Amino acid sequence: MQEREILTLVAKAADDKRAEDVIALNMQGVSLVADYFVICHGNSDKQVQAIAREIKEKAHENELNVKRIEGLEEARWVLVDLGDVVAHIFHKDERDYYKLERLWGDAPHVDLSEVL
Repeated sequence: MQEREILTLVAKAADDKRAEDVIALNMQGVSLVADYFVICHGNSDKQVQAIAREIKEKAHENELNVKRIEGLEEARWVLVDLGDVVAHIFHKDERDYYKLERLWGDAPHVDLSEVL
């Protein structure tokens, strides 16, 4: 799968579990960690966990390697690492606190309107 297809898969999986304010940042040339970040939030611990599990499940269905998942138990900030695409699933309060979009403000936003 190409990285844009993985990006689409992650965004759709998050949207399927009613993630809020799903955005994607093009990190190419900005960070060595990944080519794309997907950032979203849920309104409860259970929803944050459900979003992360849905992303993991869709990745496995498409034979993608999930390199790691961090923060699932606490469900405040869950990171799902798919290599070229990293999903950051926040609890609403944590997203407001960390403001990753602002931290990576020089990264261009990817238009997800056709996907979501």
